[in-house]
Amino acid sequence: MDKELVAEWLKFADADIDTVLLLKEVRPQHREIICYHCAQAVEKYLKGFLVSREQIPPKIHDLTHLCNLCSEQDQDFTGILPKCSYLKQFGVQPRYPKEMNISDANVEKAIKYALAVRDFATIVNLKTELGKMIRDIL
Repeated sequence: MDKELVAEWLKFADADIDTVLLLKEVRPQHREIICYHCAQAVEKYLKGFLVSREQIPPKIHDLTHLCNLCSEQDQDFTGILPKCSYLKQFGVQPRYPKEMNISDANVEKAIKYALAVRDFATIVNLKTELGKMIRDIL
């Protein structure tokens, strides 16, 4: 396993979560950007896991597909598949004006699901294993 690369993926995912929480606090009206960063965080957690399993993650944003690839390595990922499938809608479209009408309820659900993936036991265990390395990046 390329521990440094895995640590980078996870650190960048955590940075997206930090961005989500900060924007929610100081600029909650930027719903599209908040949801986009929720999807980005999950994408990076999934890709980091794949790298930890010696897989080259595909250059895609489809969280359902990425989660299915993770499930091939660890069946526990099937438990977060519905969350990934929900967040998939925010991966590309919210970056462009007038593409989506995102409600406050969508934002709350997106944040809840992104945090659930962040706190998913397999991701937490991987982060624990790489602890100091993750803290030293960035």
